[in-house]
Amino acid sequence: MDAPAWANVKMQGEVQPKSQAEQESSIESPSQPGKIPVEVSARHVHLTQKDVDALFGIGHQLTPKRELSQPGQFLCEERVTLITGKGEIKNVAVLGPVRKSTQVELSFTDARGLGLAVPVRQSGDTEGGGDVYIFSDKDMVRAPGSVIVAKNHIHMTCKDAQAFGVKDNQSVRVKMNTSRPVTFEDVIVRVSDQFSLAMHIDFDEANACAFQTGNTGSLLL
Repeated sequence: MDAPAWANVKMQGEVQPKSQAEQESSIESPSQPGKIPVEVSARHVHLTQKDVDALFGIGHQLTPKRELSQPGQFLCEERVTLITGKGEIKNVAVLGPVRKSTQVELSFTDARGLGLAVPVRQSGDTEGGGDVYIFSDKDMVRAPGSVIVAKNHIHMTCKDAQAFGVKDNQSVRVKMNTSRPVTFEDVIVRVSDQFSLAMHIDFDEANACAFQTGNTGSLLL
């Protein structure tokens, strides 16, 4: 019996059970005119320096393991465990560099496994977020209001935005060019010359459209 299409997806950061190599591989989509490369962003944590100090030792610096597609962003060697009164998720990826506030990005499936009802938010907006404890091998921190499901979005440079005829914070529709086509509504475009062209979806969304490595999205205004 052939494996389901989603079994071949390669992820950015940590993902649902697969080999470690598959979990940590970012997608290298071919450049196709009018198409948007798509990456699956799996469960991960962004930490403040204060929480890095608490979890790994005062003055500890996050250790880059691999660069991600967005310039300056990287997967870290450090891993953490997320715990609530209803469950736990081990071996969760930490992404760097440090941020001004700690943020935990999960899929709805992950969140429900922890007994959390969390909102869909753009990264950086944790209003109404869920509470979780973050554990390392050394210590733990409480991260109230930090857990969200990240809203799918597209990173673009100014040149990309001009080519696609869109602007920063514009809401668009994206049709997934997959074996099980799905059109995502209200996808937010984020424009900065510090970005690299890529659409980010989570693992639940990847499963829904039977996403495979190299699949792209078509922007619909």
